Amino acid sequence: MPEEEWERFLRESVTGAAGAPVEPSARAREVERRLRERSGQPEGWRTYSPARPRPRTGWYVTGLVAVVALLVVALFPQQVVGWFGDNDGGQDGAPLAAESESPREAPGAEQDLPPTLAEPFRGSPAAHWADGAAGIAVPPAKATGWMDTAQVERALRQSRDFLVAAGLNSRVLQGARPTKAIALLNPHQKDIQEYLRTALSSTTTTDKTDPLLLFSRFRPEQSRLVGDVIKTRGRLTYREGKQGAVEVTADVTFVYPVTSAVDSGRNAEVVRTIVRRQVVMSWDDPAKVITEPGTMSLVSYALDMTNGGCSAPTGYFVPPFGTADNQPADEAHQVDPYDRSKPIGTSDGTTATGDNCATATRS
Repeated sequence: MPEEEWERFLRESVTGAAGAPVEPSARAREVERRLRERSGQPEGWRTYSPARPRPRTGWYVTGLVAVVALLVVALFPQQVVGWFGDNDGGQDGAPLAAESESPREAPGAEQDLPPTLAEPFRGSPAAHWADGAAGIAVPPAKATGWMDTAQVERALRQSRDFLVAAGLNSRVLQGARPTKAIALLNPHQKDIQEYLRTALSSTTTTDKTDPLLLFSRFRPEQSRLVGDVIKTRGRLTYREGKQGAVEVTADVTFVYPVTSAVDSGRNAEVVRTIVRRQVVMSWDDPAKVITEPGTMSLVSYALDMTNGGCSAPTGYFVPPFGTADNQPADEAHQVDPYDRSKPIGTSDGTTATGDNCATATRS
């Protein structure tokens, strides 16, 4: 082979001959295959195609259901608790929302189960009530009468303090003198001071001098409380009263689970004494009424009670352990002690002697 041909052969072996077919690489073959399989315009590797929006009808329906559920809870809290609360009426049920207005009807029926030492509120609407002072709702304060907003707020707080000292204090419940409650009463209100002297010192108690009208008391040798919890439900309201005073009205129901002081057995009987009080308190303008700072005058007070005694007043609650109370109850006069929709004084009558004692439909 001539030398020139040999050199040309070696050069073409390295660079390739012009027009010679080129074998495509593996990557090129893969790209070509994908393009053949796809229809339409090929998509660039940096391009973005947004996802097709989905219909939102489901979210709208869910939102509507949630709104309806909230309205039902707000308008009918007691019924909702009845639907989803504890089936056995136990103490573990979620408490009701605070009472913000007068209820329109009595609480729904609970499963008929008797109270026990372990569950003293079982089978009772009180199982869903708040404990102690937490069950007494206090409204927002605003300037009223002679008081500015801060003064009204203080008057509301002290009004609730009076109810706590009179109806929840452990020493008072055992018969001690209600010193803290008395300290909040105007010492210059002569009729109330006379009532206190007679009610708390006299051995003879009448309907008008019964200390139970304002203070909850049990004889320690007769009854003892079961546990440390007293269930309450009620609220305070206020308005401008006479001579620019701030008049606060309290309407509260207290539920006291008690057992006999002489029966300490594991299966001791538990009785619930249910007390509803309405107290109207006047926080007077010191420029117009003789009073002392931090004290109020009593305008009125009333009491309804169940399982507290149907005999002549003794100054103490007398739960009917074992048998019915000494005075026979009026079977024709039945009341629901948990019904807070009725005005106080029309649902019972037990502030008077046993002649007016009603029969409770539940306790």
